[in-house]
Parts: sequence; structure tokens; C-alpha cells
Amino acid sequence: MLRNLCIALLFAAAFPAAAADAGWQSGAGLFRVTFQSELDPIVINRIHNWVLHIEDEHGAPVAGATLAVTGGMPAHDHGLPTAPQVTRELAAGDYVLEGLRFHMSGRWELQITITTDDSQDVVVISLDL
Repeated sequence: MLRNLCIALLFAAAFPAAAADAGWQSGAGLFRVTFQSELDPIVINRIHNWVLHIEDEHGAPVAGATLAVTGGMPAHDHGLPTAPQVTRELAAGDYVLEGLRFHMSGRWELQITITTDDSQDVVVISLDL
């Protein structure tokens, strides 16, 4: 399982995410993620929340998943200035991610590890702010 997770991370890093409106595919293709930010546009130095929408490879909402979020600026070799957490599931496939803040302009990446009863995969969301 760990080997598959590492492969998924490498795959996701090698092939940047598609346009935001199309969503982001996970490394092994098990999930697709879209998000809605409470800030539009997303601005620097402001803590905000997102609603993540997660679907499986067939387009069905993924309910009851466990999500872990990490990230940072790869070009600057540092992580996020906050520790965002998924705090609740609103409805099947919709999860609240609280406490995001991007403290400088540039390319940011969020790695979202999605774990269900029978699978695990990682989605990388790239943002240029």
C-alpha cells in the first residue's frame, strides 16, 4: 500500500492538475476533487475555508472518507503556514476544509490524501497565486 501511495505521489507531481473547473484527478485515478473557496479570488495572507467535493472514478460522490491535507511551495521548499483540517462532511462527497492561508505569491500545492474503506490515493491541487 505504501509503495502504491509513493507511485501515486510521483505520478501526480509529474503531471500537473487540469483546469480548476474540470477538477483534479488523483494519482492512481481513483478520485476526482473539485473545490469551492469562500474567497473568490483567493488572496494572500487571509485565512479561509474550502468545500472539497470528492467523486470516485465513476463520478459518484465519495461519502465517509478520511482526508489528510498537507502542502506548501515546492519552489521555496517550505510547507503551508497553517495546518488546515477537514472538520466535517456536509453531504455525500462534500467536506469542509478549514484554516487555509497562503502567505506569499507563487505556485502552491495541496496534497490531499483520500482514504476509504478499500482504497487510498492522493490528489495534488496546484495553484498559482
